[in-house]
Amino acid sequence: MRVGFILKPDKTEAGVLLEELVPWLRDQGHVPVVTSEDQIAPEGTEVVPEVELGDSVDLAVILGGDGTMLRASRLVADQGRPVLGVNLGQLGFLAGFAPAEAKTALAAALAGKLPLAKRMRLAVTFKRPGAAPVVRYALNDAVLHQGAMARLVEIDAFVDDEFIASYRADGLIIATPTGSTAYNMAAGGPIVVPGSYGLSAMMLTPICAHALTNRPLVIGAAATIRLQLGADTRGVLITVDAQWGHSFLSGDVVEMTAAKSPLVMFEGEKSFFDVMRDKLHWGARSDRGAKG
Repeated sequence: MRVGFILKPDKTEAGVLLEELVPWLRDQGHVPVVTSEDQIAPEGTEVVPEVELGDSVDLAVILGGDGTMLRASRLVADQGRPVLGVNLGQLGFLAGFAPAEAKTALAAALAGKLPLAKRMRLAVTFKRPGAAPVVRYALNDAVLHQGAMARLVEIDAFVDDEFIASYRADGLIIATPTGSTAYNMAAGGPIVVPGSYGLSAMMLTPICAHALTNRPLVIGAAATIRLQLGADTRGVLITVDAQWGHSFLSGDVVEMTAAKSPLVMFEGEKSFFDVMRDKLHWGARSDRGAKG
């Protein structure tokens, strides 16, 4: 099989692990493939531009953290290539395997012995009058926010062309279930269980809303959420998975709905709730060890 590798930006640790995995894969009769953008190509690897990676491999391995997984989603999800995450980052919420487990997990994945999960993505369509629409895909979220200036933005929100509300806030987050434990959670949004036993839904969460009644919403994934500015505000930005950004002006529109192609991920032994407890201390008691 052809195995693609996607590396974290600080490639020191990733490069060391890659140098170990490449000869092992070749001894097994597999073809390791790296991207020219990562600028690391151990002997015996095939090098392709990252835009061709999804069509060049049977599965992908990320050596990095959650940000690297977001990049992998952009590169291979449309082709349906499954992704195995080896965590070299800090949180590692999406990368389910430790470096010491890399060979064992990859061997199991290649043998078809690891379970797979489908993670919903957002199709984010940015429209500006007089310009062609731009479509980007989000595994975590799309965020419309006030950019560098600390000031309120007025955003009109619609679902399937029905007006929801006009939000005066620092911004709005539209998150997937996977992204519900990222910026959405930090902003007070609901946590939605992703994967096969969870929901396909979108979370609309205001950031520091200047109102007592603006609360997060959970909206069905088949719906289309539309956002536009309710007042002429300068310096507003739209960002997608913190991987792509664009200025957002009065008259611009952004629409979000479930993408046709989810990200397919190899799952480890830990469940979503195991990861919540381990990584985010879900349900941990703050009074343990306190003297009464």
